[in-house]
Amino acid sequence: MRTTWDRIRHAISFEILGLLLVTPLGAWVFDKPLHEIGVISLVGATLATFWNYAFNLAFDHAMARLRGRVQKTPLIRLVHVVLFELGLLVLLMPFIAWYLGISFMDALLMDISFALFYMVYAFCFNWAYDLVFPIPELKTPVASNA
Repeated sequence: MRTTWDRIRHAISFEILGLLLVTPLGAWVFDKPLHEIGVISLVGATLATFWNYAFNLAFDHAMARLRGRVQKTPLIRLVHVVLFELGLLVLLMPFIAWYLGISFMDALLMDISFALFYMVYAFCFNWAYDLVFPIPELKTPVASNA
């Protein structure tokens, strides 16, 4: 399983690179000022950083318990990123609507657009991260209650 330091490095590097990509892209796609999308992106990244740590820790514990290992197949990576983004969508959408003064429907569409970007980005980033920083093997298999 990953160490706390590794999880922190992962979350911070993920969010910094994501901000550098999504802020100018979002401003262009939604025809909003860079600073408005920047605030949305920064609040989203901050919230996502905490969510990232908690979600990934819980997901890894669930995998260790259910599968006896934490290495992810492509299908498990897909499930992982979809569940992560759904949780973040529920957390972030009200802020987007309030901050931009837009309807919940418009905020939902904007949030879904960000989520789709981040699902593709997360899949690619996490796969690359696992190649650069491989997950250590578990020393002892975790017993399941099955």
